[in-house]
Amino acid sequence: MNDLVRHKGQRAQLVKALIAKGISDVPVLKAIGKVPRHLFLDSSFEEHAYLDKAFPIASGQTISHPYTVAFQSSLLQVQARHKVLEIGTGSGYQAAVLVEMGAKLYSIERQSELFQLTKNLMDKLGYPFVMKYGDGFAGLPGFAPFDRIIVTAGAPDIPPKLVEQLAPNGRMVIPVGVGDQCMKLITKDAEGTIRVEEHGNFRFVPMLEAKSR
Repeated sequence: MNDLVRHKGQRAQLVKALIAKGISDVPVLKAIGKVPRHLFLDSSFEEHAYLDKAFPIASGQTISHPYTVAFQSSLLQVQARHKVLEIGTGSGYQAAVLVEMGAKLYSIERQSELFQLTKNLMDKLGYPFVMKYGDGFAGLPGFAPFDRIIVTAGAPDIPPKLVEQLAPNGRMVIPVGVGDQCMKLITKDAEGTIRVEEHGNFRFVPMLEAKSR
């Protein structure tokens, strides 16, 4: 689990590349500059870990491009001690970025193999957050409401149960669609009124359907 000087240098170059692509959120850039992305990948990809590329992980899933992680994190506008729900723990990389930003994080993973692998990794790396195995469409009502919700897989629509679990003045970032997805920002004001904004097209693995909906 080594994080060497060369890895830190590669992260610094990645941060510069993200700035060049339009990412300007300082807490996001600082977090990406700290998280050792190479430890979230198969060792065969280590030399390429700090390129702005997606890579395969277990259970047919992927670790997102750093730009995508930075873009979603910037839209989320996480502040220290915000209660954040992540749908799709995946490799744990996005979770680590959110924790570095000061989030009080709760994360759900649907793939049992990936859940166990990532939980073991995060325990070794020492990132403190609550990780649950379960259905992302259902959220975590027992821990709601959440100040922020982030979905890291392509959803066919906006899950109503997640909107319900969003706190007043909350924000949810979710890619919606089949094939290419449109990144949507859902905001809920103090009175509970919902607004939806669109923020460009991305491509994610599909969000797994619940067994019974």
